[in-house]
Amino acid sequence: MVVGAFPMAKLLYLGIRQVSKPLANRIKEAARRSEFFKTYICLPPAQLYHWVEMRTKMRIMGFWGTLIKPLNEEAAAELGAELLGEATIFIVGGGCLVLEYWRHQTHQRHKEEEQRAAWDAMQDEVGRLALALEALQAQVQAAPPRGALEELQAQMQEVRAQLCAPDPPPAPQAEPTSREVSSSKEKEPAEA
Repeated sequence: MVVGAFPMAKLLYLGIRQVSKPLANRIKEAARRSEFFKTYICLPPAQLYHWVEMRTKMRIMGFWGTLIKPLNEEAAAELGAELLGEATIFIVGGGCLVLEYWRHQTHQRHKEEEQRAAWDAMQDEVGRLALALEALQAQVQAAPPRGALEELQAQMQEVRAQLCAPDPPPAPQAEPTSREVSSSKEKEPAEA
């Protein structure tokens, strides 16, 4: 991921630099035209930069006690304008980095809040399931013992067998013929 991000960061930096250059160029032109800007904004940082640079070079070469002459006003104004332009580009780039860092932190915080909410929801669900499990365990403990359950199952099978067994159909009775009717009438008074 870092390898893929590096070229994008470099490209982003170049894009910011290209966008910042016109702003830096306008600042340079203002520094060249305005006496106040040149005297109080450009010259002091340019002279300080020149002094630090020359002192470092002299010490590297072995000259420890040499006096460093300040730059002339024109060269210092030019160097100060360049420094100010580069500082502008650096500030814009740094601001972009700070904004990107802030956006990333906000995104990360939002993601953590979502994970925390999901975790809380899971814990609530686990608690609810634990209560349901306790209720089921209480029902199992309150259920009749196994022998009584088997006895009830046997009784249920007997009842099913009785319900499922077909009743013998009644014998069909034929209608009596006229002879049978007359003979039965004759038998009835005799029996009475």
